[in-house]
Formats: sequence, structure tokens, C-alpha cells
Amino acid sequence: MNTLRNNTVLVTGGTGFVAVHVIFKLLQEGYVVRTTLRSLSRKEELIAALRSAGINDFDRLSFIEADLLKDENWDDAVDGADYVLHLASPFPGKEPKDENELIVPARDGALRVLKAARNAGVKRVVLTSSFAAIGYSVHEKGHVFTEEDWTDASAAIPAYIKSKTVAEKAAWEFVNTEGNGLEFVVINPVGIFGPVLGNILSASVDVVIKGIIEGTTTISPDLTLGVVDVRDVAGIHILAMTNAAASGQRFLAAADGVMSFYDVAQLIRKERPERASKIADINKTDDSFYIELSNNKAKTLLHWNPRSKEEAILASVDSLIQN
Repeated sequence: MNTLRNNTVLVTGGTGFVAVHVIFKLLQEGYVVRTTLRSLSRKEELIAALRSAGINDFDRLSFIEADLLKDENWDDAVDGADYVLHLASPFPGKEPKDENELIVPARDGALRVLKAARNAGVKRVVLTSSFAAIGYSVHEKGHVFTEEDWTDASAAIPAYIKSKTVAEKAAWEFVNTEGNGLEFVVINPVGIFGPVLGNILSASVDVVIKGIIEGTTTISPDLTLGVVDVRDVAGIHILAMTNAAASGQRFLAAADGVMSFYDVAQLIRKERPERASKIADINKTDDSFYIELSNNKAKTLLHWNPRSKEEAILASVDSLIQN
């Protein structure tokens, strides 16, 4: 029997791709779930997505309107919560004119949630950061990225990458200086793929999978992606929430290996040929762009066993077709 059941978990940003899977898994496992939405008008969208996954009983799910840029309702949101999973963070459709459009809500939102959680006596906060906060600094060839790595926030990097780095660093500093014993864990996922619930997509599924299947992506950019299945990202959040050894740690959440856009296109051609008719003749990505990253810490400390990158990609393809 899971003694944690009936504990209340606050999940911020309930209509996010990861958040809907986290809420689904928490409800399945018997938790009481409260989630924040920037506008309660999106409540039905979330309910529809959960219904599509087989949830029919919503008695243990409640909603509260709260915005990362405003103080209102955060104290109510955390009131009585045992755990907080802070997943909400802005993701841009395009590079903003001013990087602070992303940095300020990411950083101030995280601090707002952490302060409210500390004041309410929450046991543990799990923050969703990103590989963006790990993997964008200059490294020698053959470097294997781990949780020890930090992106250089002073480098010339895109606003989203900088926002995740600045927000995570600010969060650690707050917990270490003003946390008053608040337990804190960070998850750093790579590109998130896997099944789509309702019409809630990740940026990775939208840009990479849809772009390739629909033929609008015609080149393989000079980069490779770490890949992780959203179901495994949901799973690692709950492991991080419940595992005593996780407190004070960050975890890189990735399947084994990396992929280029070319590799994704080739996989779809091979395994889902009926979906490949519009795929463009994408160029191969040069070997020099293949990075290495290690998921060993999450596997060892949390006993986390992610699905393969191929399974995550194909789950995205299949659910896009179904939806």
C-alpha cells in the first residue's frame, strides 16, 4: 500500500504537455491533485485530455487560477499541499524581441511558487527545469553531459535557454538561503516526445514530428536532440517527489542516445512507412553534432528506466495520427 496516497499534490500549469501526463499518473496512483491554470477557461481542455486517457472520476482533482507573474492565489494554491510539482514555465513560439519576456516569468514564477510552498510548510518541491540549463556551454569534443554541467547564462544563447538556466539557479539559491528546510529536487528533461493526450502537444512534437511528417521540415539542422518519453518524464517527477534520496539533487531525464532530425525522419520511414509520404529528402547531420549525455544518476538513484528514444518518437507519430 502506498502510504503517500491521499496526499495532496499541487501541479502548476495543468494544461502543459508534461503536466497533463503527471496529473493523469497522480490520479491513477490515488493522489489528491490540485492544479493551477492561468485561466480557468482552459479547465475543460484539461478534463477532455484526461478523459481521452481513461480518467472518468474527477473527484480528486481541483483547479485554481494563478499566474506566474502575479502574487494572487498562490497561497491558496499551496495551502494544505504536501508536495508541489512546479511544471509551469513560458515556452516561446519564436525568439522574443526582449529576452526578459521569458526570463522574468520563469525566474519570478519559480520564486513565487517556492516562497508560497515554504510559507505553507510544503514537504518538497520538484521543479521542472530543462537540459537547456545543462548543455549550452563550451566543452571539449567527447564531453559527456551530466547533472554537474551548467549552461553559461552570460553566453550569447537564445532567450528560452537562458530563462531556464537563470530560473533554476535562482531557485537553488533561494532554497539554499531562505528555504527553511524545504526539500527541493530539479528535473532536467531533454526533448519531450511520446503520446499526445487530447490536443495538448509539446514543442518538440509540434516542431520535430509534425514538421517532418507534414513535409514542412526540409533540412536537418546542425544539432542533435536528446529524446525522452513524456510518460517517463511524468514518472521521474513522481519518483523525485517520493524518494528520500532525491532531495537536493538534479536529474537529467533522457533516454539513451541522441537523434538528429534526419534520424527521426529515417525512423518514421522505416517503422511507419504509411505516414512517410510527405517526408522531405532531409540531409544527413554531420557526426560532429552528435552529443553525449548520461542518464546514469536517475537510473541508479531513482531506479528510473526510460523507454527507448525510438519508442518515444513512434508514440508521438501514432498519437498524432489518432488525434
